[in-house]
Amino acid sequence: MTEAPSLFRMEGISKRYGGVRALEQAELTIKAGRVHAILGENGAGKSTLIKVMAGVVAPDAGRMLLDDKPVVFAGPAAANAAGIVCIFQELSLIPDLSVADNIVISNPPMRFGLIDRRAQHRIAAEALQRAGGGDIDPREIVKDLPLSRRQIVEIAKALARKPRVLILDEATSALTAADVTTVFGVLKRLRDEGIALLYISHRMHEIAELADDCTVFRNGRNVASYVAGTKTDREVVELMIGREYSHKFPARPAPVPSTAPPVLEVRNLTWAPRLNGISLAARAGEVVGLGGLDGQGQRELLLALFGVLRGVSGAVLIDGKPTAIGSPRVAKSPGVGMALIPEDRKTEGLMLPMSVRDNLSFASLGQFSSGGMIDRAAESRAVDDVIRLLEIKTDGTAALAGSLSGGNQQKVVIAKWLMTAPRIILLNDPTRGIDVGTKQEIYALLRRLANEGAAIILYSTDYDELIGCCDRVLVLYDGAIKRELAGDEITERALIASALDIDLAVEA
Repeated sequence: MTEAPSLFRMEGISKRYGGVRALEQAELTIKAGRVHAILGENGAGKSTLIKVMAGVVAPDAGRMLLDDKPVVFAGPAAANAAGIVCIFQELSLIPDLSVADNIVISNPPMRFGLIDRRAQHRIAAEALQRAGGGDIDPREIVKDLPLSRRQIVEIAKALARKPRVLILDEATSALTAADVTTVFGVLKRLRDEGIALLYISHRMHEIAELADDCTVFRNGRNVASYVAGTKTDREVVELMIGREYSHKFPARPAPVPSTAPPVLEVRNLTWAPRLNGISLAARAGEVVGLGGLDGQGQRELLLALFGVLRGVSGAVLIDGKPTAIGSPRVAKSPGVGMALIPEDRKTEGLMLPMSVRDNLSFASLGQFSSGGMIDRAAESRAVDDVIRLLEIKTDGTAALAGSLSGGNQQKVVIAKWLMTAPRIILLNDPTRGIDVGTKQEIYALLRRLANEGAAIILYSTDYDELIGCCDRVLVLYDGAIKRELAGDEITERALIASALDIDLAVEA
């Protein structure tokens, strides 16, 4: 078989941000008609690498070649014009515009000096069909779509630009399992059409299914390139983290007795039509998981508990006392002591243009304020303490939150809420798009917080996390708890069967 030609190369690429080395003499070769996976921990240089490719940032040194000819991109538009198109993990859609408007926003079809709406609709529909989103109405307003559908629109937007090299940065992290299957079919078809795909994901099973070639980055350098399937997962992880890979989940302590009084109790919580009579309890020292297929009410349950939703009925008890949690302000008040780690760190958890210090102290400013004045010295001490606790890698507390790697941004979100000293911690898929090393740190942190007396409710789309982290798992189906699994009952087989509302005992 003839070897695929080299389409795009990067040679000796270096980039620094202040004192932080993002890339150092990085090398990469991408071939037409191949899926090339990039692996590495958050902070390994992957995001900077694709930003250089996409014309978002200029390298300090090195060169890029397209079709063996040197290229320099003055900006993303120049990269797009050359056929380099990127789908970033953070969506670039404008929420208040229609799907069609978003897909053709950079080059709308014109007629008599006005946007040709009919042609726009046709282009959008074709791109959506090609992206596996033929069921999405191009006239729909983007903000009215669920996150997984918005991700499909983002992919359609990229395909409408007719890419030669398509870069996907954690492009499946917000998708449902059904959507992932659809998108994989699309990507395989694009590969067969001769498009080069650069695929970044922390989901090893996705790499195994999709990739033809792989390159591992660590500390801004490429440390290994190999044909997919020629290294074990353990070998790949050890290349990524630079050390021997250990078991990623901390040991579970003895279960909290069911007779222990709950810190949080929920009775018949309902928010029609998404939540239907939810009742649960969480005790100090417990990690309680929420399982089930994506979209069965898990996210809405966390939002309802945190006082975000309106029109919720039922009772919430804190330390046995009925408590009306009508807003996040009440939820995080000392009498309740609740924190919510949101699903989307970029739009819901952080203020990216603001400093790391401001992001960390924002939720707990009341602790450092007196008479309308903020005690900056106390604030700085608390911020420094939590940065050390979570080992957040940052070029100082004045650095912008948006300049941090994805894993360190997620640590800032968690640290921000830890500074409020919560007793009840709600987590909405907190490790989505996070590398294995940072995941281990978060798992250890959750167990430590539970051991120190916090009651934790964890929603995760990763079955391994539910099995490895949780003392009990409540499986939701159609907005209701269908089954509770505890201890050794928490297996992948039981989670999947419960998620599908199947009774395996009857099946047997």
